[in-house]
Amino acid sequence: MLVVMATGKPRILQDGRDMIWTVLALLGVCIFVLFASGNWTFGLKAGNGDDKVPAFDVSAALVADARSMPFPIRRPATPDGWKPNSGSTQMVGGSVASNVGWVSKKGSYVQLTQTSAPEDELVAFLGGFDAMGAGKRDAGGHSWVVYDGEDKNKFWITDLGDVRIGVRSKGLDADIEKIAVGVVTQEPLPKPAG
Repeated sequence: MLVVMATGKPRILQDGRDMIWTVLALLGVCIFVLFASGNWTFGLKAGNGDDKVPAFDVSAALVADARSMPFPIRRPATPDGWKPNSGSTQMVGGSVASNVGWVSKKGSYVQLTQTSAPEDELVAFLGGFDAMGAGKRDAGGHSWVVYDGEDKNKFWITDLGDVRIGVRSKGLDADIEKIAVGVVTQEPLPKPAG
């Protein structure tokens, strides 16, 4: 039986140029797929003006949370140039928590959490079990405990008696302070009658 082999170069005679041409062809296909899908941005970094940052109605979410949660919910004003982009309710230990978030003017994500959970459970929720206290700050007429959490997250927590408030970000302390002051200087949203 006669077997006919392909007449290409034997593998031992192939050189690095063949690999380079193969890699360039694959790179060209990848660039085409990225361009065709629209899942890319051009620039140094995306900010809060990027159309890919989803919009979210923080006011409506906090009003709904105020109606359903057993503790007072406050609604801070959105700072100028910030974009509200997320909200959720999650369990913090054995208590429910209201979470909303913004993308700041500088492009950092800032999260506000309000809960009746004890501070130690809120610390674990916002920063992981390895979070370390980093001092205290005064903001909005209240004392806040400052923590350094996992993945370079910083967060501040204050205790208003019937609610604990946490503000977390990987960004600037000034961004955390804007939401911290904004939330504690507001009166709680009204509960539904009845």
